[in-house]
Amino acid sequence: MEKQREIKIGIGFATGRKSFRKVLGAYIHNWNESGLVGNEKISLNLYIAYDLDYHKTKVTDYTNVKPELMDQLDSSRFIGSSSIEEEIDCLVQNNVVSLREARMVFGKGYAVKRNALLYNAIKDNMDCLIFLDDDEYPVAVTNTHETAIWGGQHVLATHLKHITRADITHGNHCGYVSPIPYVEYDEIMTENVFRTFIEAISNDILNWDNIKKVMSDGGVTYADTGVLTSGAASEVREVNHAKFISGANLCINLTDPRRVFPFYNPPGARGEDTFLSTCLNDRKVLRVPCYTFHDGFSTYNHLLEGVLPTRLKFIRADTDHIITRFYRACIGWIRYKPLLLYITAPDNYEEKIEKMRNQLRVTLPKICLYFGQPDFINILEELDKHHKNVRRHYRAFKETQLIWAKIMEHLVQVNKTASCNVGFDYAKKA
Repeated sequence: MEKQREIKIGIGFATGRKSFRKVLGAYIHNWNESGLVGNEKISLNLYIAYDLDYHKTKVTDYTNVKPELMDQLDSSRFIGSSSIEEEIDCLVQNNVVSLREARMVFGKGYAVKRNALLYNAIKDNMDCLIFLDDDEYPVAVTNTHETAIWGGQHVLATHLKHITRADITHGNHCGYVSPIPYVEYDEIMTENVFRTFIEAISNDILNWDNIKKVMSDGGVTYADTGVLTSGAASEVREVNHAKFISGANLCINLTDPRRVFPFYNPPGARGEDTFLSTCLNDRKVLRVPCYTFHDGFSTYNHLLEGVLPTRLKFIRADTDHIITRFYRACIGWIRYKPLLLYITAPDNYEEKIEKMRNQLRVTLPKICLYFGQPDFINILEELDKHHKNVRRHYRAFKETQLIWAKIMEHLVQVNKTASCNVGFDYAKKA
C-alpha cells in the first residue's frame, strides 16, 4: 500500500514584540500536547516575519528560541527586510513582475508581512498556512460562574480538522479583543455621544451593539460555551459584500495558490483582514470552534506561565498607555473606512462619508475633552485625507490582486513538478 504523503503545515507569525518567543513556546507545547508534534502524517513548519522597528527589537529577539523547542518543528524560516528584498530582486530578475509591482505587494505596511508569510509558504509547497498573533494565546475564558473559567484550546488541530474542505477557516477570539476601553458616562461623555462616535468609525463587525455588550463586561469578550462544546464549524455568510474574518486564528488553504488572495491596506491604515474579506464571495469560509485569548493591552503575559486570574480587570481609560492605544486604533480604523465603504457601498458612498463627517464634528470635541487628549481631533483630518485618495487606494487594491495573481502563476509553474503529490483532497466549491 502506498504511504500517505505528509500534510505540510505552515505556521505564520507577523511579529514585532519581544514577548514573541514566550508565545511561541506556549504554542509549541500546545501542539505537542494535542498530538501534532511527532505525527508522521504532519509536518510543522514555522514562518516568522519580524519587524525590528515596531518596538525597537533586534533579530535575536526572534531567532534565539530554545533548541529543544525548535527541534519539535520540521523547519523554520525567519523573514526580515533583507530576505524580502532578495525575493523582490529574484521576481524582478525573472521578469515575473516589475520592481514597482513587487513593492506594491511586499513594500511597507501591515499587509506586506502577511503577504511575505503567504509567499514563502506557497513557495515551499505548504498545504495550508495558519496565522497566529504574538498577543494571542491558546486558551479560552468563560464567565458562566462567579469566577472566570479557563480552558486550553487546540487551535491548530481544530483548523486542520476543517481546512481540507474550505478555502479559509477562521476561529474565535476572547479576552481584550477591542482596544476600546470601558467608558463611564458623564455630562461630557453621554452614551449618545459615545455611540455616535463609534458608529462613525466602525464597520459591520465593530459596531455599537457589539461594543455596548463588551463594555458592560468591562471591555472583556468571553468565550461562548455553546461554541466550545459543539465541535461544529459553520459557514461564514456574506454580509454587505464581505465574509468577515480576522487576521489571526486564521488558516488559508494553499493547495491551489491561484485561489489565494493577497492582503492589502491603505498607507498607514489597518484593515488587511477586512479587505481580504471583501474578496471571498465565491470562496468557502468556515468559522471553526476554537478560541484564542487576545491580550490586547499586554497585561496578561503571566497566563503563559500558568497564572490564571479568577477575574479579568476592567480596562479603564485612566492611563496614557490605554488612551494612546485607543487613539491609534481609531486612526487606523478611520484610514481604512473610506476604502471599505467605496468597495461595499459604492452607490451611496458620498452620502455615508458626509454622515461620518457630521458625526465626528459633533463628537470629537467631547472625545478630546473626556480623554484629555486633543490629538483625537486629527481623526476628522485623516478621514478627509483618505476620502480624497480613496479612488487611488481602490486602484492599488485591485492592482495588488493582479500582481499577486502573476506571482502565484509563476510559483505554480515553478512547483508543478510536484503537482502529482497534492496533499489533502480539497473541495474547491462550496
